[in-house]
Amino acid sequence: MDNRDEIRDFLASRRARLTPQQAGLPAWGANRRVPGLRREEVAMLAGVSSDYYTRLERGNLSGVSESVLESLARALQLDEAERLHLHDLARTAGPGAARARRRTVTSKVRPSVHAMLAALTGAPAVVRNDRLDILAMNPLGRALYDPLFRDPVRPVNHARFAFLDPAAKEFWVDWQRAADDTVGILRAQAGRNPYDRSLTDLIGELSTRSEEFRTRWAAHEVRLHRTGNKLIDHPVVGRLELMYDMLPLPADPGLTLLVYTAEAGSTTADALTLLASWAATRALDESAPDSVH
Repeated sequence: MDNRDEIRDFLASRRARLTPQQAGLPAWGANRRVPGLRREEVAMLAGVSSDYYTRLERGNLSGVSESVLESLARALQLDEAERLHLHDLARTAGPGAARARRRTVTSKVRPSVHAMLAALTGAPAVVRNDRLDILAMNPLGRALYDPLFRDPVRPVNHARFAFLDPAAKEFWVDWQRAADDTVGILRAQAGRNPYDRSLTDLIGELSTRSEEFRTRWAAHEVRLHRTGNKLIDHPVVGRLELMYDMLPLPADPGLTLLVYTAEAGSTTADALTLLASWAATRALDESAPDSVH
């Protein structure tokens, strides 16, 4: 088992999207047989021989130096997420990489992290792993993600909801962007840890059941998801304009704390207060003893 196919498809797709004009090269000849750069053009831009680049694009990144990888990244005009992905593909290439690079994605959340979540009372917060499983949350986070928890499958998974639950297209106002981000995150994780069996199973399930996922997966796009804005149409409190920040948990590799916040005094801040009240009321109803015995 190796990642040659992934390397080949990633490099070929990045080469195909880059025109000679974008690369600062003259476009000789009117009948180019490839939509983007030729292999020899990438080789020239990266400062390597055509034969060497051809070997790389055939999937052999094992032992390639950092300097060559950086030259390739510049030649193909990779963004930060793509450059990191290329380095990940190189680190997990070659014989022995499966054993050396196999890393289990944890599903355990430490008590101190649970305590931290409980202390965050004014902002929805969840802990997830790199497969986008939601592993822990505070009450407001649970209330925000209530539509995700209607699926009985556990752990709740962000990607499974995005592509297999029709409610996702109503929950995220810009579902297309959310779907692109979701696939880009999973693609990046597959490059970092290609031997994660649970991740492979998830990707297989989504590919089998969702054409929209398959189309995006085939594009080989990768994304970094660190901070930004999210528009959510919540079934209880309506439109929410949220800011989010992703905070890695250094003591728990692969786990990330996701915190949503709203601008002070905004209608979204008021809606979060209402959502917290709804969550508290529901918790009381669920814990109350039956009135009829």
